[in-house]
Amino acid sequence: MADTPTPRQLSYLKALAERTGQTFSWPKTGSQASAEIARLKRTCSSTPADRAIEQRDDRAGREAAEDAIAVHGFEVVGYGSNCRWSH
Repeated sequence: MADTPTPRQLSYLKALAERTGQTFSWPKTGSQASAEIARLKRTCSSTPADRAIEQRDDRAGREAAEDAIAVHGFEVVGYGSNCRWSH
């Protein structure tokens, strides 16, 4: 195998990772790329519905986190440089 992974191997690796919903270590050699391809081929492919559910859950988690760090009007008193926490 060549010292560096071929563009075809890298393209196939990206497609497999997307299809299976997994990540991979970026290969430095062609043999590492082949090993990653073999590993990803052994895993079960996630369905489009599975990926949609994961994306929805990720969005919901981010929205909940953003809401948790938001400053609400009842938490502050004053305006501008005179603003301070109300409790």
